[in-house]
Parts: sequence; structure tokens; C-alpha cells
Amino acid sequence: MRNDHQGITENQWHQAKLIWDYHQMQHELRPVDVAIGLGSHDLGVATRSAELYRAGLFQTLVFTGGNSPTTAKVFPRGEAVHFREHAIDLGVPADAILLEPHAANTGQNITLSREVLAASGIHPTTVLLVSKPYMERRSFATARKLWPDIEFLCASEPLEFDDYLKSIGDEKLVLDMLAGDLQRVIEYPKLGFAIEQEVPEDVHAAYESLIRSGFTSRLISS
Repeated sequence: MRNDHQGITENQWHQAKLIWDYHQMQHELRPVDVAIGLGSHDLGVATRSAELYRAGLFQTLVFTGGNSPTTAKVFPRGEAVHFREHAIDLGVPADAILLEPHAANTGQNITLSREVLAASGIHPTTVLLVSKPYMERRSFATARKLWPDIEFLCASEPLEFDDYLKSIGDEKLVLDMLAGDLQRVIEYPKLGFAIEQEVPEDVHAAYESLIRSGFTSRLISS
């Protein structure tokens, strides 16, 4: 029985864990043409990208992302720039990395990364998206909408939910982000931003419960 989390209740933890599991695509990884590391507040994206490069899954890696209100202080020169530096520190050759330093959202991550690849003469048929653990499903849905002729796989740091909570250090923020990403999975297809995906009834119920409990700081306005 869990009893070591002060910021959330046991029931809220179980609701969040349902959503956490849903967000992860559980793709079986294999070699691909290129990988795209999606910028965020989570430097673990660069760490995981470097691990998978060293494992031989791809030869070209794009880091994409400018700044957002949540990353400007942490990554003052932009998400992609800091991710690139971290990956180089972890052994990825600089000439294996392409930089896309302007994207401000997931759609731009995909669109601008595609342009950077094309400018380098790279036209992939298989792409690995490396993201935060709870962003796998949304990044997949966005990429499939914007680049439909590509086969996408998703990857993130292989962390258990409790370990991720500890790594971020702010349980309420993590639950806010889980709810916010699920809202986007539900709502973005209606806006033409992503493909439709089925949300299981228990996951949707968990989401609605967290919203009622006030985990709303990352929701978009309806």
C-alpha cells in the first residue's frame, strides 16, 4: 500500500496511474530512419534519445523546440539547444544531430522537424518520436495527422510512475500535466490537430475525477 505521497490522495494516485499508462504507446522499438526528440521541460528526452542512438536504432537525430513559459528559465537558450548539448555530453556525435530551435508546440515540432530533415536531403519513411512519458500518445496522434505517410514509433524514458513523480518533485504539477495532455488527446482531433483515438471508459472517468479535484492548471480553454 502506498503511503509516501503527501501531495495527492491514494485514489488520485490510482486515477493518475490509469492515465499515465494510457498515454504510453508501448511500441516495440526497432531501427528507424530518423528520431525526433521533442522539446519540453524534461531533459530525460535527450537522455533517452542518446541511449537509443548508442543502441543503434537510428543515425540521425533531430532535437526540436524553442522556449515556453515553463522552460525559459531552465533552458534559456531553447529546449533543442540544451537537449543537443546534453546528448553530445552523453556520446552522440554532433554531426548526427540536426537542430530545430523554433517550435512552440507539438504540431510545429513535427512540421518544422520535417522541414529541417528535407533541407538536409533526408526523407524518412520511419520515424521514432522521443518524448516525455505522458506525451507519447499525443505526439503520435499529432504526427500521424500532419505526416500521414510516415510510420511512427514512440519512446520515452522507461520510468515507473512513482519514479517519474519523484524526478519532477511536484506531484500536483504532474497530475495537472497528465490531465492536460489527455484533454488534448480528446479535443485536438475535433480541431484538426490530431487523429482520433479511443479513450477507454475507465481512463475517461479518471480524467473527469481529477478535473473535479482541481488538477486543471494545464487545461486548454474550451
